Amino acid sequence: MMIEPEHKRISISRQCVLLGLPRASYYYASKGDDRYNQLMMNMIDEQFTKTPFYGVPRMTAWLRREGQDVNPKRIRRLMRRMGLEAIYPKKKLSKAHPGHKKYPYLLRDVVIDRPIRPGAPI
Repeated sequence: MMIEPEHKRISISRQCVLLGLPRASYYYASKGDDRYNQLMMNMIDEQFTKTPFYGVPRMTAWLRREGQDVNPKRIRRLMRRMGLEAIYPKKKLSKAHPGHKKYPYLLRDVVIDRPIRPGAPI
């Protein structure tokens, strides 16, 4: 179904309601990508190739040092659009190797009620 703006009996507003489409969506015209975003993506791509560990904050700082007036939200959006993610240590790096021996915790059920002097008999 399409909205007919020249329809004589049904207004555009009513047609949008019937289609379940917000009226603002009918009037919205996409601007597309501008040249500045393309320039930013080229700069980000070049720098990311050199330093793949740069995330959004570092990339934003680098672009500002290069004289670009950018904010982190734009850089995050562009990096996500390009499929770039910083290389950094991920979670679960401290998991034990299955072949390593696990030693028991020997003080689990021991009640400690006084300090012990070094060298004193237990």
